[in-house]
Amino acid sequence: MRYLLMMRATGFTEAGMNPGGTYKEAVKAYRQSLAKAGVLLAAEELRPSSAGIRVVYLSGGDAPEVRPGPFPIEQGLIAGITLIDVDTEEEALNWALRMPIPSGQGSCGIELRRLEDRAVHPRDPRQTAMEAELKDYLQL
Repeated sequence: MRYLLMMRATGFTEAGMNPGGTYKEAVKAYRQSLAKAGVLLAAEELRPSSAGIRVVYLSGGDAPEVRPGPFPIEQGLIAGITLIDVDTEEEALNWALRMPIPSGQGSCGIELRRLEDRAVHPRDPRQTAMEAELKDYLQL
């Protein structure tokens, strides 16, 4: 089952503030552990909403509105995502609970959502784990 772990944006992430080296090292180690376990499918950080654009379709059926960022933080903005493939919801929750959180930057949260099952077969987790080991060996 594929799950998307979404790190909520904060005023600090929206301001583009760097959380520091300790946090970045913790994130790197976390992603390596996901990869070695063979569950990591993707992990990305998003730029602040000031670099974003929204396309809004109104109920009248008129042409969509294009709205440049920034957007209000209260609207549940996302700062980063991690996509994993695990056997159970409990396993996904355990990975979410291990996700590093930047300290000293206010409260933040992680939203965990299961993706719809795909018709095609997902990647073999063993292949993903071997790729991670090879990348680690090659220092990529």
